Amino acid sequence: MYRPGRSTLLGALASALFVFSVLVSAAPASFEAAKILARQQVYHDRNQLGSFYCGCDWEWAGRSGGRVDLDSCGYRIRAQPNRAVRIEWEHIVPASLFGQQRLCWQQGGRGNCKRTDPLYNLMEADLHNLAPAIGEANADRSNFRFGVLPATPFQHGQCPIRVAFHERTVEPRDEVKGLIARVYFYMHDRYDLRLSRQQEQLLMAWNLQHPPDAWELERDRRVARIMGHGNPFVRGERGWLPGHRNQAEGLRALAKPETRPQTSVRGNSRSRVYHLPTGCPSYSRVSGANRVDFDNEVQAIRAGYRKAGNCR
Repeated sequence: MYRPGRSTLLGALASALFVFSVLVSAAPASFEAAKILARQQVYHDRNQLGSFYCGCDWEWAGRSGGRVDLDSCGYRIRAQPNRAVRIEWEHIVPASLFGQQRLCWQQGGRGNCKRTDPLYNLMEADLHNLAPAIGEANADRSNFRFGVLPATPFQHGQCPIRVAFHERTVEPRDEVKGLIARVYFYMHDRYDLRLSRQQEQLLMAWNLQHPPDAWELERDRRVARIMGHGNPFVRGERGWLPGHRNQAEGLRALAKPETRPQTSVRGNSRSRVYHLPTGCPSYSRVSGANRVDFDNEVQAIRAGYRKAGNCR
């Protein structure tokens, strides 16, 4: 009977470790892939510990979503019954906030940014900025600024989120105020975004009043394993003071030829298959509306795509 030698076993082990390291450390190339990774590797065991804005439990459903147990937190549907019962992935720093600071948004909105702007796609897929939220709460938060609203009544039952629609302002529950502040600092610092003085002052106060708890630290560790870096404002490696100068590591990483994403795999979000630039005749036929770009096949597979059957 054949028995593999030591060198063969070591080679196989090295190959397996290489594949594992790629699977663990490759950052998502798209928002669609990021949502799946957030479910599988960050929040997989958190669905009984509360959604972001309301603290509701949910059952996982589909590839990246979930069905909310409204009774678990006393949530009352305000206006959108379909979105109130499902979990969605919230950009803590709204996509429109960082998108509107890009030329691509001014020339065609979010769809144009997704098609043409690598930096926008990096920001949209950054797992540090994603959290599972009740769809209706996500919709009501919209892209409103954060504020303090003691006179605004709750409108979602026992969910402790206050939304002043006319003032376009939201006050979240205390349990996430510190995390929100540190995510805002991270996104603005890493991607060189502009932060208003009013938001800066509020978020600095929240950062001091609500230091990282055990879950925020664990969340950062889990996200760092995927993204390749943690949030220095969570880890205490960096602070934010008035007049903060952004480090802009995200821009520098994108500018380096050796780290710039080189898209070679094209997915079709409708058929859930991916195509290679050579050997796959349908590569150039994927419509812009359904197109999802990946850096490599590993990312496409991790996102749940399979190779097109007509690839040679």
